[in-house]
Amino acid sequence: MRALTVVPEKGGSLAVTDVPDPEPGENDLLVDGLAVGVCGTDREIAAGDYGWAPPGHERLVIGHESLGRVRQAPSGSGFAPGDLVVGVVRRPDPEPCGACAHGEFDMCRNGRYTERGIKEIDGYASRAWRVEADYAVKLDPRLAEVGVLMEPTTVVAKAWDQIEKVGARAWFEPRRVLVTGAGPIGLLAAMLGAQRGLDVHVLDRVADGPKPQLVADLGATYHHEGLDKAVEGCEPDVVIEATGVSQLVFGAMARNAAYGIVCLTGVSPTGRMLQVDAGDLNRDIVLENDAIIGSVNANLGHYAAAARSLAEADLDWLGRLISRRVPLERYADAFTPHPDDVKVVIDLNG
Repeated sequence: MRALTVVPEKGGSLAVTDVPDPEPGENDLLVDGLAVGVCGTDREIAAGDYGWAPPGHERLVIGHESLGRVRQAPSGSGFAPGDLVVGVVRRPDPEPCGACAHGEFDMCRNGRYTERGIKEIDGYASRAWRVEADYAVKLDPRLAEVGVLMEPTTVVAKAWDQIEKVGARAWFEPRRVLVTGAGPIGLLAAMLGAQRGLDVHVLDRVADGPKPQLVADLGATYHHEGLDKAVEGCEPDVVIEATGVSQLVFGAMARNAAYGIVCLTGVSPTGRMLQVDAGDLNRDIVLENDAIIGSVNANLGHYAAAARSLAEADLDWLGRLISRRVPLERYADAFTPHPDDVKVVIDLNG
């Protein structure tokens, strides 16, 4: 069987190779792969920055943004042949820690979790794959063309869940949200904000291409003039930072409304120095009762929430997030960015 694999921490090793056909266990689904999304994590693994192969293996099958169709399902699993499914990325650590023991493996405290396509478990970039029924999520059949957006949607479903839990510390009735970054995470975060009936503003650096119209079609406001202009006359109650750009991270902390919440979802590169008036920032955070939270990954509850959000979304709008579809054998094209890319997808079924 053909799959997209890499030797972790070895740049230039990404290749389509033959791997053994999956052998499902008693409680596993056998799934025909339809597509995988390509994100920054995949590019970093392909570049050799990190990644962990399964124990005893040299190569790792990458791909954590999955979409497939069930070929075979165990009796009583709740799944049937033909169901559209995605596989959950993370698995709890074997001990487990307290968070993992309570089903919140996205919050693992000791770091011994594993992740499909990233850490010690093969991913979903193969013609077929197996997944435990407990870690598969069924999608609305209407999402066959766009269900590959499920995993990034889980990331923002968790971010909104965390925002709402923090907001519940007292009276919380947000009206405006600013999303920094109009990549897939930012746009999906904006979509979930629009679904909540909020006044959504999205900041990105490009002035043309598909992003401004995608934002406008959500009923949201697009900004490209910089953070100061974006928040002029509009102090956001919620900020979702989806770029990891250091200036935006600290700028967002300083420009939200009093009693605001800033949720950081972008991962910043290390080694870049930035001058910040830490005292002034600290005063603002303390005196305005602000909250700054980080959010990454997702648990089963967030997958369920994401599936509902996708089922409620405009399918044409979701389809326009996918800017390119690349066949598996031309995988290198998917890892070569184009100026108007939003989300690039690798088709697995030819």
